[in-house]
Parts: sequence; structure tokens; C-alpha cells
Amino acid sequence: MKFIIRLFPEITIKSRGVRQQYIKQLKKNIRHLVKPICELSRVGGCWDLLEVETDPSTSTAQIQAISDALTRIPGIHHFMETQEHPLPDIEGICTLTLSTVAERLQNKTFAVRVQRAGIHSYSSLELQRKVGAYLLEHSSAAGVNLTSPDELVLLQIHHDRLFIVGRRREGLGGYPLGTQENVVTLMSGGFDSSVAAYQMLQRGIYTHFVFFRLGGAAHEEGVKRVAHYLWSQYCQSHQVKFVTVPFEGVVEHILTHVDQGLMGVILKRAMIRCADQLARKLKTSALVTGEAIAQVSSQTLTNLQIIDQTVPRLILRPLISANKQLIIDQARAIGVAELCERIPEYCGVISQRPTSRAKLTEIEAAEDAMDSLVLQDAVTSAVFQSITQVLNETPDIPQVEEGQIASEPDDRVVIIDIRAPDERESSPLKNQGYPVIELPFYRLHSQFANLDQSKEYWLYCDQGIMSKLQTQNLLSAGFSNIKICPARLLAE
Repeated sequence: MKFIIRLFPEITIKSRGVRQQYIKQLKKNIRHLVKPICELSRVGGCWDLLEVETDPSTSTAQIQAISDALTRIPGIHHFMETQEHPLPDIEGICTLTLSTVAERLQNKTFAVRVQRAGIHSYSSLELQRKVGAYLLEHSSAAGVNLTSPDELVLLQIHHDRLFIVGRRREGLGGYPLGTQENVVTLMSGGFDSSVAAYQMLQRGIYTHFVFFRLGGAAHEEGVKRVAHYLWSQYCQSHQVKFVTVPFEGVVEHILTHVDQGLMGVILKRAMIRCADQLARKLKTSALVTGEAIAQVSSQTLTNLQIIDQTVPRLILRPLISANKQLIIDQARAIGVAELCERIPEYCGVISQRPTSRAKLTEIEAAEDAMDSLVLQDAVTSAVFQSITQVLNETPDIPQVEEGQIASEPDDRVVIIDIRAPDERESSPLKNQGYPVIELPFYRLHSQFANLDQSKEYWLYCDQGIMSKLQTQNLLSAGFSNIKICPARLLAE
């Protein structure tokens, strides 16, 4: 089997030196992925097309694996699975073509197309007619249909070689990975950041992943799976890093020191400032986010401009004008949607009155009042891992239990209302005979150990999402006296 690979068209219009550089890098990337599948395969070709040739001993499964890998390598426009032969005379071409495609043509209409390069005693049209007539006479095809055939028989002749094409498959397009500078993508594990990272890879820009941990082990595990999938499918020819930044302390600091309306923008600026320092360590050129205009309050043009002024480093937003459904559709097309859907929902900064038109002077004044050491501690505590290692140690995510309501309130049980203060004020809890402590979720990890550990604590929030995440976090930290407050208890 020989795979004939056509380059992404934009590569072919580059200057001679740049084109040669891109082709050399693409061959290197192909070789890196194909050799582990079939050690005896050969990657060749030069100016117009590349070739991957397999050894005769290569199994059908290996050939399929190589074909699948080629569909996921940036820089390839399309490729064809072919059988190569020394170029015979016209009768020999007819015989070889019949032996290759006869089974495909059973009870189907067909058309023959010939593409030639070189000098021959016949024209492409003449050869098409002769091969077509031969196939019609000697196969069980239903007939010839030149406009919309069931099967297209494609022959390519390059000087003294004949290629009988079995199947054409589309590639990713874009430029080969390694021909552009690399970047850092801020990963939440959701649809937006995942598709943004993919679009960078498709353009030939390989990316490291930075994750700001806000929601505990389950959230981190889910994001690692998304990042590893993107790397394994579309970037395996290059080694990248996954960086976990413990950001719980930064969130707590923002929620306790910043005005409600400014929280979202300041959190984004804190992430950008942190990512900039990590990008310097990783020697990357730009940051990538999944932001799109007006999707949330921090993504208005005014607020994005303020976020951009946080650092001088370039911030790329490939999804800036995309709508949500288009993003979700692309996530499904690249195979990452199911993983994204499993990511636990988490919003570290919940503001009831976020501003859509922040003023830079107000933002900078609020940041000046914050303790800069909190952010620096997060940067210092960041954990760098090779993307190949992120799934080696799967964390033991504890099972969360719901508190059991007894006929009479248990003296040991205390309800912790983990909602933000403004949420509590707008919807106070009804007293059901249990003592209630008001402790916002962003203070739990720093203050829970100070509570009476002889008690059993039930966490409450409106939707149950935050209480589940915080219960998992505390169980992972070694506490065993923590459960979710049953919603029906407070509805009675």
C-alpha cells in the first residue's frame, strides 16, 4: 500500500525556501507517527507530493491505523490510498485496474478519471475511455455514469509509475506542527477552550496547556483527559506540558477583597498575569483563550480590552466571533465533546451584578488593594507535567453521600450554607431544626479544619453543584464528617 499525500494549498504558494522547510517538517511529523505503527514503512516524496509506503507484510489493521493517523496531521490537505505499479501498456493498465476495483464495482455505476504527469503516447481522455470500456465489459458493474457515479475509479500516472487509487481521505489542512511558534492555552476543559486549542493545532501551532484549579480533583482529572485527548489525536508528534495552577486562594482573595461588579474581570486578569509568567518559563510566544464576544459579561469588547492590557504578551482568541452552537458542533466533529460534557460545572467567581463596561482605573485600583503575594504563591506552586504523564496517576475521587434525614434532628448534624453573602441575603434558609453556619465556599478550604470535628457537616447551595464539588474537595483532604445537605430538607 502506498499513501499519496497532497499538501495544504497555502504551503504550495510559499517561497521555495519556506516550502522546503514546511515539507521537511511535515515529513518528520508523519514519520514520528507512522513508524510506531509500522517500523518498516517509508516516508518519502518532495516538492509536489509526499508518499508513505508500507511493507508487504503490513497487516490490514496497521494500514488502517496509518490511514487514520494521516487524517489528524496538520499540513495534509488530502491523501489517497493507492496501489503502485511500474507503468505498463494500455492493456496492462486495464488488467491491473480491473483486478484492483472489480469487487468495488459490483452492481454499481462508475466513472474513470485519469491524471497524468509526463510524456506518454496517449492522452488522459483516451485512456479513460479505454479503461472504462474494459471495466464495463469485464466486471459486474451496473453501468457508466459520468456525472454522479456510485464509484469513481481514479488512476494517477507519474511518468513511468501507475497509481490505482482505492480511497481518498481528507486531512486537517493548515501548516505542519513545528513550523510556527508555540503557545500556551488557558484550559478550562469546556467546549470553548478545547476548540480554541484545536484550532491552534490545526494551524500548525502546538500548544502547552495551563489549567487553573478551582474545583478540586474531579475537575482537574476531567481537564487533563480533555488536554490529553487533543494532544494524542492532533499533536502527538510534539511533546507539550500540562501545568496545574492551584487558584483556590486567589479566588478566595478576590471574593473577599473586590467589589461584586469587578470580580469577573479581575479574575481573568489574574489568570492572564499568571499565565504570562508560566509562558515565559515555557518559552512560548502567545496566550490562547476560548473567549468569544459577549458570551459572558467579562467578554464584552470593553472588558476584553482591559484584559488585554494586563500584560504585553499577545493574547489570541480564535473563537472571538463564533457562536456557541458552532463551537459545540466543532467539538463534536473533533471528538472532544463527550469529554467536555463530563467536566463538572464550576464558577469560582459568582457575581450577581457583573459589569460589562469596566473602567481600567477602577480595576487597577482594586488590584492595588489586593495582596500580590497571593498570586505569586499560585505561580510558585504550579505543577508542570509532561502531557504523556497526566493520566498515569488517576486520583482517587471520593464518592459523595447525601445526609440522611431522621425523624428527629440529629444533634451532631450542622448545616453549612456555602453560598456567597448576597445569595444568602436574597434567599435565606428556612430553619428545619438544625444549626446553620454561614461559611462561603471560597473560605471552606482554609477554615473547615477550625470547626468542631466531632460534628457532621452538611453542605448546602442552591443548585447542589458547588456543594458536591466542595464535599469532594474536603473528603479528598482527609475529612470524613462531610455530606451534601438533602435539598428536600430545606424545601419542606
